Amino acid sequence: MAYYWLTPPSRAVFVISVFLALLALLVRYADVVIPVVSTYTFETLLAAFLLLLAGNLFRGF
Repeated sequence: MAYYWLTPPSRAVFVISVFLALLALLVRYADVVIPVVSTYTFETLLAAFLLLLAGNLFRGF
């Protein structure tokens, strides 16, 4: 069984991922038009999650 040592993400990684997630949610549910995010809503939310995941899995990221 493999164990992963999780570390907290840096503050910058956390803030960027929350910002991306909020943009995607605003586009999806509040009908806000943001040029790039409006076209790629799911991909923006996925990028936010993957950034946060990388911040947890890799030390010093």
